[in-house]
Amino acid sequence: MYFFQLKTPDNDNPTGHQCYHQHSESLPSIQDSRPKDKSIFFHETSCKSAQSGKIVITAREACAVESAAKLHPNYETYLLYVSPGIIKNEGTESDRFLQALLSYDNVRIRHLDLGNYVEDTPVESLWKRGTLERSYHVTSHTSDLLRYLTLWKYGGLYLDLDVVVIKPLDTLPPNYAGVESDSLVAAGVINLESAGLGHVLATYCLKDLRENFNGTEWIRNGPGVITRLAKNICASENVRNFIGRDCAGGFKIYPSEAFYPVPWYNWTMYFMEEYVRDVEVMTEDSFVVHVWNKLSFERKVPVGAKVPYVLFAQKFCPKVYQECERYF
Repeated sequence: MYFFQLKTPDNDNPTGHQCYHQHSESLPSIQDSRPKDKSIFFHETSCKSAQSGKIVITAREACAVESAAKLHPNYETYLLYVSPGIIKNEGTESDRFLQALLSYDNVRIRHLDLGNYVEDTPVESLWKRGTLERSYHVTSHTSDLLRYLTLWKYGGLYLDLDVVVIKPLDTLPPNYAGVESDSLVAAGVINLESAGLGHVLATYCLKDLRENFNGTEWIRNGPGVITRLAKNICASENVRNFIGRDCAGGFKIYPSEAFYPVPWYNWTMYFMEEYVRDVEVMTEDSFVVHVWNKLSFERKVPVGAKVPYVLFAQKFCPKVYQECERYF
């Protein structure tokens, strides 16, 4: 049993979700853009930017975006904010992280108006009926909904904001995800093509969300959806049976070492110097490392620390790391 499935009040959105209804000055809209299949998407679903009066980002979030953009120069990398706000270059650490990201020609930072974004989609009712906002975990469950909705609209690659991309993903097939354990296909790395099988699978995910959304269980609406999809199209209830398989004629399920080499219960390994060699071995065949922000966000790491997470940051998000003052 995952302890973060507990039915507790929302602790992942300390600033509330009022910004979802605000219509103040904002970034250009993603709906005015034309993302291509070769696009990478991140979603920031908190209201921290609205509370701050401008767009803000943490070092680790910015690192995720930079690592993806750096290793995929031919892909457009989108960072989508649900919160309204604009970028103000006032010299703060967060401002410098954003400028570091914008130094990449392929980074696009955009606003996502939630009400408009869900209109005329299979999950419109979850928004209009208030189901999403009554969730115990509004920020996380909004992110869950948006990852599937964005892939349904545009196709491409979705990544969580607590990853570091350490190998290019452009050699992988057009439709894939990866397991995080013997019982779950994870939702932190999902690629679906915009047409054909990819769009069919994205539609399945949205309909599953609409029918099975549960606001009291943290895990049900993210990995729960992609796991149920995999079990359905791979015709097995046992996750281990479809690792490495191509299901439904083109949806590949990768083993945990591809995207989640260090399991959630060992997350501290990324933050301890004595595990540098162990993590090196565990990530030899990895494309992405996932640092489990749900558990690790309070762990401060001094700049210069010789721990695995910092060593990844120095190599794969060097511009962001260079702007860190005391902690990464």
